[in-house]
Amino acid sequence: MPPRSALDARSATGQAIVRMSTGERVAQYICRLIFDGELPSGSRVPQDEIAQTLGVSRIPVREALIALEREGWVRNELHRGAFISPLDRRSVQDHYDLFGVLYGFGATRAIERTDHAQLGADLARLATKLRTNDTASFGKAAVAFHRMVIDAAQSPRLATVMRSLSSLVPGDFFELVPKARTIERVGMPPIATAIRQGDAALARQHYASMMAEVGQQVVILFAARGLFESRPA
Repeated sequence: MPPRSALDARSATGQAIVRMSTGERVAQYICRLIFDGELPSGSRVPQDEIAQTLGVSRIPVREALIALEREGWVRNELHRGAFISPLDRRSVQDHYDLFGVLYGFGATRAIERTDHAQLGADLARLATKLRTNDTASFGKAAVAFHRMVIDAAQSPRLATVMRSLSSLVPGDFFELVPKARTIERVGMPPIATAIRQGDAALARQHYASMMAEVGQQVVILFAARGLFESRPA
């Protein structure tokens, strides 16, 4: 889940966690409990227990729950507390399809606003680092690729929207979703080529296809962990 940067969230490094605020750390902890099946759909979030476990006050726990409600993980009910919202396959797939749309938008703006031939060449060189079998190194290279596209878009609004999204998968994304490595290893070079050639439509198409495939793998992961099952509170 958090960190709030959609780019850092998908990195396979521990450094991103170090930079978290207390509220973000609490949010990630809650998401981990959901992901591990310890907080099933419909269950009440034990706010006092979480605060005690993490050694924090109730304030960052409430902040985390507000953020998680915006992302669809929990629902906060007046005078009753916070409850885990049900997950469904379509919502998870939509989440990653949105990544594809936003990255494609970023690629389009990058082509319009930068030296796209140079950018494409830089992205192609960066994509060669995806050949590694080391998960952490792969994660760093993948995050750097996406960040380069978003930075080149020169769009503060896009950057803000990207920060509002999470990866949905808490922890080491490419370790937990290993097939995503193959998908991005194959998918990123064509994106770099399309950008180098100034073909915005093709760049959008490649990004949409790649992130849709990643989303499918996340759906498979969540289904395997029983996260789509409806359980009593």
